[in-house]
Amino acid sequence: MNPFEDSESPRHEEVGGSGGRRRWAQFSRWFECVCVVTFDLELGQSIELIYPHDVKLTEKEKTSICYLSFPDSYSGCLGDTQFSFRMRQSFGRRCSRTSEDVYNRDAPSNLQKETSHFFGYVYFRQVKDASVKRGYFQKSLVLLSRLPYTHLFHTLLQIITPEFFEKLEPCLEAVCNDIDQWPSPVPGLTLNLPVMGQVLQIRIPSTSDKPGGSPVKQTAYLNLMPTPTVLQTIHELDLFKCFQSVLIHLQMLWELVLLGEPVVVMAPSPTVSSETVFALVSSITPLKFCCDYRPYFTIHDSEFREYTTKTQAPPNVILGVTNPFFIKTFQNWPHVVRLGELKMAGDLPKQVKVKKLDKLKTLDPKPGVYTAYKPFLHKDKILIKRLLKGIQRKRPSEVQSAILRRHLLELTQSFIIPLERYMASLMPLQRSVTPWKTPPQIRPFSQEEFMSTLEHSGPQLTSMLRGDWLGLYRKFFKSPNFDGWYRHRHREMTQKLECLHLEVISEADLLGWTKDKSEVEIVDLVLKLLEKLIKARRLQLQLKDGVMEKLEAFVESIVSSLPEDLQTVLKTQT
Repeated sequence: MNPFEDSESPRHEEVGGSGGRRRWAQFSRWFECVCVVTFDLELGQSIELIYPHDVKLTEKEKTSICYLSFPDSYSGCLGDTQFSFRMRQSFGRRCSRTSEDVYNRDAPSNLQKETSHFFGYVYFRQVKDASVKRGYFQKSLVLLSRLPYTHLFHTLLQIITPEFFEKLEPCLEAVCNDIDQWPSPVPGLTLNLPVMGQVLQIRIPSTSDKPGGSPVKQTAYLNLMPTPTVLQTIHELDLFKCFQSVLIHLQMLWELVLLGEPVVVMAPSPTVSSETVFALVSSITPLKFCCDYRPYFTIHDSEFREYTTKTQAPPNVILGVTNPFFIKTFQNWPHVVRLGELKMAGDLPKQVKVKKLDKLKTLDPKPGVYTAYKPFLHKDKILIKRLLKGIQRKRPSEVQSAILRRHLLELTQSFIIPLERYMASLMPLQRSVTPWKTPPQIRPFSQEEFMSTLEHSGPQLTSMLRGDWLGLYRKFFKSPNFDGWYRHRHREMTQKLECLHLEVISEADLLGWTKDKSEVEIVDLVLKLLEKLIKARRLQLQLKDGVMEKLEAFVESIVSSLPEDLQTVLKTQT
């Protein structure tokens, strides 16, 4: 049984198709909607079309989409441009939680569905057109989704747009109908996704995958026509392309992201801006980045004042911007990465320098990393030499990216493994979980106790990097990323304890226990069991086969032996 099939989107009201299946139910598991944004001489940017038509966006959301779907005038983007944005949903928007909870339980942290933000995947076209008053045709096609499938959705846009710019709405209707036939996005599965006469074959990563494991393998075609186009990834970017001008500062940037520091990326285009921000956020995988981030941010953004106020410290957010106006606005921010057009020094990409923050005050500062931050760890000179040598030998960018991704993964794992090991030691022993007592509590996390474990089981066991690891951990403890990691692990452990408790209860002689107990005690037991079973269903707890059925059968057996008035009361609790 597919766990996603019972959940329905609260937004799509139109019913159609065979068996009364709600129309757009499958579409809404992948996308919120598709928008067409155009430039009107009198109105400026405006939404020309939203599809499916019954999708309800608030006026605030529509305004945000309008401004985020166009490069600002300073980017000078002629021709076709692809980029991404991330925007906050309006307060009070309803969303279907059941499918998100199940999906997010099985998906890696960096691929989980957003519950309070939308991603926008944009294909913008600007070409000269004498028939238009302004002299230019300007239009954006935007895929709005809660899923961070950057590579898949930009590939999809490349398939759609050639026909879309000719046929407009009829093309969108056909595409949306194709997507409404797609299977649900289930972690761990290889899926075939038909669209416009093509088939994309993808695999959605799962938490059970080996970190840095092999990409999707082509499966049997099952008589598919045409032959599927296999995408090796649904989300990974060309990391090397994103970082090639800051390779020598990679260690520092990784630390800034790990610590949730406020970072601004000033880029020459929304493409470079959004790809760099996504690359930074992904650099601490498999740790979840728990701060806000905006791959493309404009002065019209609804959070502009909130993020640029000078009356308080900058928030924990990574912003990607292109407008030179931000140079003055972000002078009080502690870390600014200024990227220019890529320049070569002989065969090698020119590396930007670390510069003092006061140098940012000039109107057009040179590319560089403007910060006073001193990294806790030393640079990995071996990695830098390997990558630079790869450029000279014309090693393919995807190979360079794989080297970078492996390095960052191993670095993050070296940092997180001691934390995971210590956290596991806080879990009560399995033998202390008994059927007749409330499960024991997880011991509290002690920073000092953890630090004392590092001498014998710290990052030095798995990483060659030297430096002040203890100082890095102390700073990490104050960051939103630690808070998010700890809450997630604590919740997982609490649910594991709940599972163990239900399993030992199911193995106990419950009927024997009830023989010499009063009616009040038996009813109390039944009510507690019912509460536990309801909670287990709500949290989708991963119990051993047969545990729920065994406990439900026991409850049913006991309830049927009680007086009728009590039976009626207890049945209302189920």
